Amino acid sequence: MSRQYSVAVLVGSLRKGSFSRMMALAAAKLAPSSLALHIVEIADLPLYNEDLDGASPPASWTAFRQAVRKSDALLFVTPEYNRSVPAPLKNAIDVGSRPYGQSVFGGKPGAVISQSQGVIGAFGANHHLRQSLVFLDVPVLQQPEAYIGGSAKLFDERGNLTNDGTKDFLRKYLQTFSDWIIRHSPA
Repeated sequence: MSRQYSVAVLVGSLRKGSFSRMMALAAAKLAPSSLALHIVEIADLPLYNEDLDGASPPASWTAFRQAVRKSDALLFVTPEYNRSVPAPLKNAIDVGSRPYGQSVFGGKPGAVISQSQGVIGAFGANHHLRQSLVFLDVPVLQQPEAYIGGSAKLFDERGNLTNDGTKDFLRKYLQTFSDWIIRHSPA
């Protein structure tokens, strides 16, 4: 049997009815058996402040760092706020990348799915996030790109993905991501 890779999923939106969370949950259901996707929560992370990052950092920072550290790969699912990533996601990146030289992200294969209710599919957030990931030494899946627009029309009232075209795209995207993880993981 081939190995199953643990994928930490960071969801950029904290909103109760978040389309990004719905998309992340749909991705977890559609992922190939080689991937086990699990959401790592970011809502309770205090804003990063180096003064707090001494011998006893906030417990939520420690738990977050441990969860990401033990994962094999990273999947970011985000909306777009003002042509960038939401503040909670940027804060999670800051928490995970500190203290300097102790980043939990370095070398882990990653992928980005951006979604929006508009037609652009959060293109700006997707690319802005990729800038940070380059600095963090996260080899990010380049193709296919995942900009999913019209998200409000893709889910039913229970949050289930109902659009067959989007389901097919996510299956193919996640299979390609699985291959990417295998190619970029330590032997």
